[in-house]
Amino acid sequence: MEKKQFVLVTGATSGIGKEIAIQLSNDYNLVLHGRNLEKLNEVLSLCNKKNSMLTWLCNLEKIEEVEKSLEQFLSNSIEIIKFVHCAGIMKMAPLKMSNLDILKQTFNINVFAPNLISKTLISKKINNSSLTSIVFISSNISNHGAKAMSAYGSSKSALDGLMRSLAVELAPKVRVNSVLPGAVETSMTKDILGNEELKQRMLSVYPLGIGLPNDISQAVSFLLSENARWITGQQITVDGGRTINITG
Repeated sequence: MEKKQFVLVTGATSGIGKEIAIQLSNDYNLVLHGRNLEKLNEVLSLCNKKNSMLTWLCNLEKIEEVEKSLEQFLSNSIEIIKFVHCAGIMKMAPLKMSNLDILKQTFNINVFAPNLISKTLISKKINNSSLTSIVFISSNISNHGAKAMSAYGSSKSALDGLMRSLAVELAPKVRVNSVLPGAVETSMTKDILGNEELKQRMLSVYPLGIGLPNDISQAVSFLLSENARWITGQQITVDGGRTINITG
């Protein structure tokens, strides 16, 4: 029996991941990943019903369970042809407050999970070697520094290192790229942007202002498409000009 082809989006229940899911539902069958079925169903209700929608429940913090969970899910006569890793965690903590629990949680979700998911999806036995494109959602902090961001920043740098290595290793069959957002209005940034003083300070260094989730989903959609067929191993920065503003 021929298997149905899907795009997998992790972290699809809120913010950037939710917007990516809604946009991609116009063009692809989707597997939406999250930890909360109720929230996943809310996103499903907003997606285009012309294509098939499935949900994969998995807690990526429990990294030792990720491969087995995905393998079991893929046994349901489906193939993943494209993979967007949007699941992520950002815990702000100065170095003196950092600890192993924060580091493990951050790296499990931001780095180890996309590594193991990618490994599973290139498997001929598990996914019929169907994967053709990977997009990781990184951060503009990957290439820069920020106070109280040592765990998050280093995890995103590691994610981009993974992206570059996989781009070389998996070519020409699979293209691998990352999108580096700046400050985007999501639940992850609500505490920062909810502080008016901090928000005004950020606005002063973003030439095009604070971004919206749709700004990122557009970039992801492009990278998954055939219009990006000759692009791999690249960091695509979408940050409203923040990283080129040397006056900030």
